[in-house]
Amino acid sequence: MANNKRDLFLKRRLRVRNKLKAMANGRARLSVHRSGKNISVQLIDDLRGVTLAAASTLEKDLGFVGKNTVEAATKVGTTIAERAKAAGIEVCYFDRGGFLFHGKIKALADAAREGGLKF
Repeated sequence: MANNKRDLFLKRRLRVRNKLKAMANGRARLSVHRSGKNISVQLIDDLRGVTLAAASTLEKDLGFVGKNTVEAATKVGTTIAERAKAAGIEVCYFDRGGFLFHGKIKALADAAREGGLKF
């Protein structure tokens, strides 16, 4: 059976998210979305259903509007780490969705770890 890229992405996203939910232990979820032009990340409390902090290349003060590069992902990672500390969050789990942990996603995760988030 031939699967197209979208179907494989959706299967991978569900597999990753279900495994993470099983070991969440009430921690916040650091959810990443990458499009062709931008990258965004949210720190979500799934128990209450609220977003605690967010960062994206769509924010003009980051200076990467419309750019989806490794440098932009690194800046977004450091920004979310700062905002998470301001919100009082130090421990979370990393939800990469269906995206492979390589390149921009890895750069964002490494920058968030260097900024003080633990996952």
